[in-house]
Amino acid sequence: MSEVSISAPSISLEFTKDRRIKCVTATSVSGVLGPAAEDAGGSQHAPLPWLGCTVVTASREKLRVLRAKAQAREDTYVADMPVSAQQTRVYQEYLETMAGSPAEELVYAALSVVGPRSYIERLIGGLSLME
Repeated sequence: MSEVSISAPSISLEFTKDRRIKCVTATSVSGVLGPAAEDAGGSQHAPLPWLGCTVVTASREKLRVLRAKAQAREDTYVADMPVSAQQTRVYQEYLETMAGSPAEELVYAALSVVGPRSYIERLIGGLSLME
C-alpha cells in the first residue's frame, strides 16, 4: 500500500458502515490520528481520527468507477473492501481469492478515500448521504 501524508484540509469518506475501512485508512495515512488524550485522572485514551467523515451510498458499479478515478491520482489514498473479504474469516483465504481474481471482476462492498477536499467533493457529488 502506498502512504499519503495529509497536511491540507481533507475529508475521509466511506461507502458502508464497515469499521475495518476506517482502521485501514487511519493506520495507512499518516496524520489522520490526533494525539492520545489524557483525562483529569491521568488515564490515557487512544487517539481518534481528526478528519471529518461523510458516509454516502453508491451502487457496486459506481464504487468500481469511483475507486478507479481516485486510484489514478497520486494525492489520493484508497482503501477498498472487496466483497470477497467479507466472505471469508481466514485472511490467507482472502489473499488466495484475491490472487486468483482478475481486477475487472472484483466487486467492492466499500471504499475509504482520503485526499484533497475539493477533489473528494467533486468525486462524490450527486451521491446520497447514508441514513
